[in-house]
Parts: sequence; structure tokens; C-alpha cells
Amino acid sequence: MITRRQILQLACCGGGLAFSPLGRLGFRTLGAMSAYAQSSDSYRALVCIFLFGGNDGNNMIVPLDTASYDAYAQIRGSLALSSSSLLPVTAKTGNLAFGFHSKLANLQKLFSGGQAAVVANVGTLLQPLSRAQYLAGNAATPENLFSHSDQQLQWQTSYDAAGGTGWGGRAADKISYMNAPSTFPTFLSVAGNAAIGQGSGTTPATVIPGAPLQLAGFGSGPAENARMLALQQLLTLDTGAALVQQASTTMQNGLTDSSLLQKALSSASPLTTTFPSTSLGAQLEQIAQIIQVRNELGMKRQIFFCSLGGFDTHSAQLNTQDNLFSELDAAIGAFVSATQELGVENSVTTFTESDFARTMQPNTNGGTDHAWGSHHMVVGAAVAGGDVYGTFPEFALGGPNDAGTAGRWIPTIALDQYGATLAAWFGVGSSDLSYVFPNLTTFPAANIGFLG
Repeated sequence: MITRRQILQLACCGGGLAFSPLGRLGFRTLGAMSAYAQSSDSYRALVCIFLFGGNDGNNMIVPLDTASYDAYAQIRGSLALSSSSLLPVTAKTGNLAFGFHSKLANLQKLFSGGQAAVVANVGTLLQPLSRAQYLAGNAATPENLFSHSDQQLQWQTSYDAAGGTGWGGRAADKISYMNAPSTFPTFLSVAGNAAIGQGSGTTPATVIPGAPLQLAGFGSGPAENARMLALQQLLTLDTGAALVQQASTTMQNGLTDSSLLQKALSSASPLTTTFPSTSLGAQLEQIAQIIQVRNELGMKRQIFFCSLGGFDTHSAQLNTQDNLFSELDAAIGAFVSATQELGVENSVTTFTESDFARTMQPNTNGGTDHAWGSHHMVVGAAVAGGDVYGTFPEFALGGPNDAGTAGRWIPTIALDQYGATLAAWFGVGSSDLSYVFPNLTTFPAANIGFLG
């Protein structure tokens, strides 16, 4: 069921897409201006890969010490991955052994090479929470914990109840001056409208990978130019109707941004990196192409959003996850190669988000059900990689980390802490982190340490 908040969120984020492949959502605002030093090494970008449906992190990376693996195998039953099939890695801290899913060879290589890290048992929280507190119901907890739509929204907004803004948009609010005088949007999605990018002063944009960056029927001939001129005049006409004016402004912003991006991309050389012919491959290739023209666009800070769906594995999980992880791993591998080709491997950090995890205990259909805390990947040369941050849950049904009796892990790292570590590296000042993540002050550490 769609909530009133979701309806409002969709209403505020729906403009622009019907008019142009690149649409600005809402009003453009000038924001803060600054004579920010445009040094060649000051560029930074965050790339969010949202795994829609709820990724089963329990089978993404598995502890390989004897006690943990035996407990894992006993609970997982038919869904347990054999230790011989897992791709072994050793975490720097504690010299602990883990194994990546067999389809994650690129991530294994990046982890071993110090360019990827695992953040363990992350989830939506309002405050640190124990099993006893959760079961007693005497501590604040997120609403609708196991609902796809609610948790997707909460992962993107960090429980911002006022204004419907996302944490990526709020981060962009605080660093937008770094991109001045460029008017190109700081946040850009290649996976449709995304709540994460809407800020108070930030209006996100969307691009359809591979689609033309102009309106159909508007070429370069005299007739097409005349039609475009007429359209521009209509868009600047003062109608006196607020809804019409907002629609006109949104479309005008989309046309302006499309023109800027088309011009920049037209002068760029083709990337030599070969991306896989998949949905996520096309999305990350488009992001790499836009990063390539960052100087032409005048950008020093950018946030990107892409996604991969299908992770709601209530049945046939092993085969489904094989296919999904193959697509995820190949696309990330190509994207990292592209950042190296562009010389920005130290300036681009890629990270995963997902609705929630899956139950440790399998269901009767060869799948798993909705859970809570999960493990996430952070990738890039700036990452303090080769390590696991946080603590894996104790593999015990009804144990100290279980919200019930099916292996729904209560998170030990909050989304706010995970995101704040990313935002701090991105350039958000320590005094502004509580604006981006309103619940951050309730947790003991604002920075987990996986980025310098």
C-alpha cells in the first residue's frame, strides 16, 4: 500500500521526465556561490548502486573460520554455499578468513588489492538497538521494517520526515558551492527518479543510458529551429498559474542540462574500456562517460545513482543470485577499469545499498524472506580496502543479533554512519553531517573509517 508520504514524494519528483531524456526535478535554485579553487585533483564522485528487492548479504560474503562457517552451513541448509566454492580473502584486521560468492571474482580481486571493503551488518536504525530492547518495544525503531517501499525510501532519505529530501540531495546542498559557477546538476540518476537525490536546494537530474539527449522532432534545420524557438518562448511565458510555471521551469531546466551534456559528450573520445551488455553495465558506462566530461561541465563534485533489480528472492535464490551477482560483478569490474582509464580511480567511490537483507533461515521454496541488517561493498582506490568494517552477526537463530527466530539480524552499523563516512570523504563538513543524517548524533561514531 502506498502511503501519503510516498504519494507526496512521487508528486514532487515526477516532473521533467516526460519532456526530455534528461529532466530536472523541481525548481532550480542558485544556492551558495564561492570562488572555490578549481585544482585538477579536487574532483570527487559518489556512485550508489541500489540492489532493489533486498540482497541476501549472507551469501555475498561468508566467514570461513571453522566455527562461523559450521554455524552458517547448519542454519542455511540447502542455501549454504560450499566452502570450496567461495572465493577466499583475508581481512587485514584480525587476519580473518572470508569467502566471496563464486560469481564475485572482480570484487575478490579488488578486495585483495586494497580497493574494496566490506561494511558488515548495516541497516536502518534510529539509535543503537539490542535484541532485548527490540523485543520489549521500549526503544525507537524504524517504521515498516520489512516493507520494500518503505525501506527503499528510508535507505535513500535516512528518515527525513520533513520535506521529503534524500541524503544525497542534502549532501549536495552542502557542497554545491564547489561546482560554481557551473549550473549542471550535482546529482544525476541513470535509473529513473530517485528520492536520494532530492535536496532542499538541490534539484536532481535523470539520464536514460543510450537515449538521445534532445526532444524528438527538434533537429538542426530551419523548421526545427523555429519550433524550438517557439517552445522556448512558451516556456518563458508568465501564465500566472503556479502549476504551469513549475512545469515550464522543470522542462526548461531539462532542456538546458541536456544541451550542456550533449555538447560536452560530443567532443569526448570513446572509452576503450568494454562494458558488459547488461542493464547495469549500460548505466555504469553512461556514468563513466559523464565523469569523462566533468571538466567541460565544470564539475568538482558529483553524485550518481544506478540500480539493479530482482533481489527479492523468495524462491530459487541460488540460481537467481548467481545471475545477479554475475551482472553486478562484471559491471563493477568494468567501471573500475574505466576510472583507471580516466585517471580518476582515487576520486570515485562506488557503494551498494539495498532494501534490507534476507533471513538466514531459508523458507520452504528454496529462497529467503525479508530481513534487516546486511553487508555492503565500498569500492575505489580511496577506500581503505582489504578489510571488513563492523562485526558479523552471531549465526544463531534467536541469538543476540536476531530480531526474532529466523535470522533477521539487528544492524550494528546504522545507515547514518555508513552514509556519513561516504559524505565526509565527499566533502561535507563535520558540522553539516547532522543536517545530511538527522539521526547521526544518536550513534557513538560518525565515521566508520573505510575512507580517508
